Amino acid sequence: MEKDITIKSGPIRLEGRFFKGSEDRAAVITHPHPLYGGNMDSPVVLAAQEAFLEKGFSTLRFNFRGTGESTGMFDDGKGERTDVIKAMAFVHETGIPSIHLAGYSFGAWVNAGALAENSIEVADHIMVSPPVAFLNFDDITESFHTGLVVTGSDDTIAPPGLIRKYLEKWNSDTEIKILDGCDHFYAGFTETLTRTITAYL
Repeated sequence: MEKDITIKSGPIRLEGRFFKGSEDRAAVITHPHPLYGGNMDSPVVLAAQEAFLEKGFSTLRFNFRGTGESTGMFDDGKGERTDVIKAMAFVHETGIPSIHLAGYSFGAWVNAGALAENSIEVADHIMVSPPVAFLNFDDITESFHTGLVVTGSDDTIAPPGLIRKYLEKWNSDTEIKILDGCDHFYAGFTETLTRTITAYL
């Protein structure tokens, strides 16, 4: 059962939910854009979490600053990168050594930025619909942590062709899965997303 927890990120207090499963590995999962209604209860976040739960992971999902009951204000991705680092630190403090990082849309962008500018140890990094046609990924020069990218064939915010171009620069070994007929919001495709991530794990 998930427990309500609070993560300290400087003066900010982040609202989160933590499920303690495995003692050895956990997944931190980040949510879509808060200015467009994104939060940790996004159906896509929950679908990704379900995949990790099926594989026995501990999981942490949380609301970025200024979202839900988290204090502070939206910081256009900068402060949110710090939130990711603090969420990972919270998991490490529970004694779990290995962390998988996963994010959907805005969350995938924030995670990639956090990995690029910080020396973070992650076991793996999964991006669900990284919004390459909506947000600036130019400061991401590599993403060797990234093992899997999932997007939809009809996703105009995370178009497969543009993602492939970025992967040539980031990590040509990254696996990309394209869900036929799926758009950016995964309506009717959340179970397919869960199966896709579970199969990868």
